Amino acid sequence: MRLTDTVQFASGSLRGSPTRTLLMMLAMSIGVAAVVVLTALGEGARRYVVKQFSSLGTNLVIVLPGRTETAGVGPGMMTGQTPRDITLDDAEALLRSTAVKRIAPLTVGSATLSLNALNRDVVVLGSTASLLEVRHMSMGMGRFLPGGGIHESASVCVLGIKIKQELFGNAQAVGQWVRLGDRRFRVVGVMASQGESMGFNTDEVVIVPVASAHQLFNTSGLFRVLIEAKNRDVIGQVKRDAEEIMAQRHAGEKDVTVITQDAVLATFDRILTALTMAVGGIAAISLAVAGVLIMNVMLIAVAQRIKEIGLLKALGAPGRQIRNLFFAEAALLSGIGSLAGLVLGYAGSMIIGHIYPSLPVSPPWWAVLAACGTALSTGILFSVWPARRAARLDPVAALSGR
Repeated sequence: MRLTDTVQFASGSLRGSPTRTLLMMLAMSIGVAAVVVLTALGEGARRYVVKQFSSLGTNLVIVLPGRTETAGVGPGMMTGQTPRDITLDDAEALLRSTAVKRIAPLTVGSATLSLNALNRDVVVLGSTASLLEVRHMSMGMGRFLPGGGIHESASVCVLGIKIKQELFGNAQAVGQWVRLGDRRFRVVGVMASQGESMGFNTDEVVIVPVASAHQLFNTSGLFRVLIEAKNRDVIGQVKRDAEEIMAQRHAGEKDVTVITQDAVLATFDRILTALTMAVGGIAAISLAVAGVLIMNVMLIAVAQRIKEIGLLKALGAPGRQIRNLFFAEAALLSGIGSLAGLVLGYAGSMIIGHIYPSLPVSPPWWAVLAACGTALSTGILFSVWPARRAARLDPVAALSGR
């Protein structure tokens, strides 16, 4: 029997029992679709994190107060002590490293922003003019913070685009005076829409000089210091230099944490990739269940088609040919079910992407290949027993229906 005859015979057998065929293909397609959708969600989460970290800037090194140990708990927290502050002088000292291109000290607080009778609680970000380049932010109108020294305060501010629209609407904001806490600031610029980055919406912040923020909040410590390395090759050197400079300024005590953007991103990438594979593996269990269903249904089919099998053997069909017929049926079931599952999976991914446009949902190629390969191999593997049972039937007994 030629291959085309085998396929035609197998497809005819499937068409002869449409309800049974539909149920088996549905089980297989649901398993494939589950793998595609779940791995697409995992891959989307991984790409989202990568995008968020990339939006922070490039060649970035971050210095935070307090020493973070492997357990994620600083020693100061265990003893009830707060970590030593990072001061503006500490941040300025980081420029001594020859591998540092620029720094952007950050301090964060909240205050009430007022314009005439309008009031709004806002997040206030204190920094310097370098923040614009370090964070790759862009201006919508006006200019950014003045480029004076790190210790110079000025009564100027830059508004996020959403804050500007809420307070000024379509009116001109640049050049106007607003009250921030108990101080007055002149608006010198409005940021272009940046969106949310790592849970921080820059459209809803007010940016002031870092020295002015320290006066506003009556503090001298920094939330963190962003360091931009001159190029990617010297990021390691910047990290080592930052740790050494901070230790020298803090009496030899290593009481700061220096992290690199690449290290954090690699950690998240490994975690989310492992999570995606684990979720995909769990979903693939449904393919094994579908394979068991195919085996059970084909065992029943063998019992129902004893006379048909006996006639084939009486006509000279060897056992190997009988096995191939059942293998062909399983392959057709698995193949059509896989294709239907891919359509369902991609459709589900598109729907999720439409509902959550910020999440770049896309099934990875390896998951698609693995799902289809698992479906085909599972279907054929679980058809071995029914096929062998059919091939071992005695033709005389089979023709008599025994």
